[in-house]
Amino acid sequence: MDKTKKDIILRGLVFGGEVSLAVADTTALVNEAIRIHGLSPLAAAALGRTLTVAAYMCSSLKNEGSALSVSVKGNGAGGSIYVSGDKALHMRGYIEEPRVSLPPNQLGKLDVGGCVGREGTLTVVRDDGENVPFVGTTPLVSGEIGEDFAAYFAYSEQLPTAIAVGVKISREGKCLGAGGVFLQPMPGAREENILKAEVAIGKFGAVSSLLEKMSAGELAAEYFGAEDLYAETPVYKCNCSRNYIEGILAAMGEKEIRSIIEEQGKISVHCHYCNTDYEFSREDAEKLIARSRG
Repeated sequence: MDKTKKDIILRGLVFGGEVSLAVADTTALVNEAIRIHGLSPLAAAALGRTLTVAAYMCSSLKNEGSALSVSVKGNGAGGSIYVSGDKALHMRGYIEEPRVSLPPNQLGKLDVGGCVGREGTLTVVRDDGENVPFVGTTPLVSGEIGEDFAAYFAYSEQLPTAIAVGVKISREGKCLGAGGVFLQPMPGAREENILKAEVAIGKFGAVSSLLEKMSAGELAAEYFGAEDLYAETPVYKCNCSRNYIEGILAAMGEKEIRSIIEEQGKISVHCHYCNTDYEFSREDAEKLIARSRG
């Protein structure tokens, strides 16, 4: 594996320009999530797949200031998964049970379906920067993430999308390869090219193993003859900061701030996305109150 390989999402058209192709390598993104949250291999696979598809979706956002959030709420051992991102492909996410562990599935692989659960919902909230968010919710199909998002695209957005997504974790808990291949017929695509896309996606049952060995560009060229694709770089980046949290607390107003201080002696805020704790003393609270007064 090329140690200098960077995360990337490549996009372009294939099959006579009638099918949109995206190839994503999100290995570094997943490793950063593992580092921040101390993820078990199973949790890393489940959250990593969700981060990958969400990054692909963010690469389709049109306007500056656009943002997207995903929640996967199943009945599995890992609890719910939450991922957010924006047009700049600043991605972040977490899983409720970061140390979840289950026996391998029938194929001897990480049981992502058991982690996520096969009953529940997948919800996407997309804000195109116009303060009129689109909200789409579909039932989970398998909990394997790829199939669940394919169902979401088909039923909630009426955009049939072939998805292959995967995360490969070493015994030491490091992500060796992560990413996905996405094929979406353009409006008016001929049936023969839609069929080509359906056949093509079947070659990527082990997409994470392919991305362990080759770059996204090499994969696109070898399997689709696609070159000169548009490239973007996803990164794990939370938008929280102490100043950002201060603004939220100040907006709560003096009465609420004093109530928390009197009850707890301090104000504690935990950001799930970057696993960071912020604490505010009584002295800090007085400054927040002064800020809330303008």
